[in-house]
Amino acid sequence: MNTRTRVLTGTALAVALGAGAFGAVSASATPAADAAPAAAVAGKKDGASDKNFTTTTHLTVDAATRAAQAALQAAQAENQKVTVAVVDRNGNTIVTLRGDGAGPQSYESAQRKAFTAVSWNAPTSVLVGRLAQTPNLKDIPGTLFLGGGTPVQANGAPVAGIGVAGAPSGDLDEKFAKAGVDALGK
Repeated sequence: MNTRTRVLTGTALAVALGAGAFGAVSASATPAADAAPAAAVAGKKDGASDKNFTTTTHLTVDAATRAAQAALQAAQAENQKVTVAVVDRNGNTIVTLRGDGAGPQSYESAQRKAFTAVSWNAPTSVLVGRLAQTPNLKDIPGTLFLGGGTPVQANGAPVAGIGVAGAPSGDLDEKFAKAGVDALGK
């Protein structure tokens, strides 16, 4: 082996050993020491809750999946090819199930219906009626004012939305979305 090869090999070995030692030291650091300052800032003071934070309710992935599957099964029982989307309170998609044979437009439509339902805490079929008084509602990005979206509520507050798209009518889409909401009560 020439000198250059030995130097490069030795340097690579030293770097590998140094990285391993650094990793071992980092892995053995006590998390309590790191977590204490964050807890003091974001935690409770003298047993009282901090007024700067709120607690919210969210669907679990399992619950969202169960609701989506129930909606999809309700549609399949009536030979409808649909897509089902479940979004959280902030409109972020938790789960989307595209049924066999569902049209390509149904994916985005289901997500937008779910987003619209949770945003206004109302079924999208009800919101369609509001367009007569306020037609520019439809201009809000991400919304879709067609039947097929239903909010999921906890203690009267919206925590998620279920949107269904692909059936021949918004009434059917909404019926299937409600089957998803009903599945959460079981």
